[in-house]
Amino acid sequence: MSNPLTKTAWSPYLVGAGIGILSWFAFATANHPLGITSAFENTAALAGQAVAPSLEKSHPYYVEKAEQGESPKIGWEWMLVLGVFVGALLSSLFSGDRTDLKVPPLWRSRFGNGTAKRLVVAFLGGAVMMFGARLAQGCTSGHGISGTLQFAASSWLFVVAMFAAAVATAFLLYGREGAKNV
Repeated sequence: MSNPLTKTAWSPYLVGAGIGILSWFAFATANHPLGITSAFENTAALAGQAVAPSLEKSHPYYVEKAEQGESPKIGWEWMLVLGVFVGALLSSLFSGDRTDLKVPPLWRSRFGNGTAKRLVVAFLGGAVMMFGARLAQGCTSGHGISGTLQFAASSWLFVVAMFAAAVATAFLLYGREGAKNV
């Protein structure tokens, strides 16, 4: 029997069941759905408090969050972000799947070898995704996992729109010819 920690990929059915159990555990212990982008929102809010402490009492964001009992803090969502990072790092190290590749072949075929361009676009893409997630009041984990598990109509609508936007963006960036370079 092979060591599952050394595999580069696991069964999607096993992983799906694991995510379902984790989601149930989050509801049972923290009475809160899984979500990651709130941790980034809290980090930005905490940075704002550190730079301008007077905003906490006057800025509508902080006032509204305090009224809801959700003042920015380093909570379990922040620990989830840390756990995802550490888990991904350990998985790549144990499986030997970690490389120094900075420009994937598909990107190189369409946009060239520029590492700086690749990193800037990746950062901007992440920033746009984060903005969209906060605008929608949830990300792929918040809506896509926790919301769909609760049969929330808004989450199902989000997931359909998210996949449609992802497919359209991939075709816009890489076209049909991009599939030959995957």
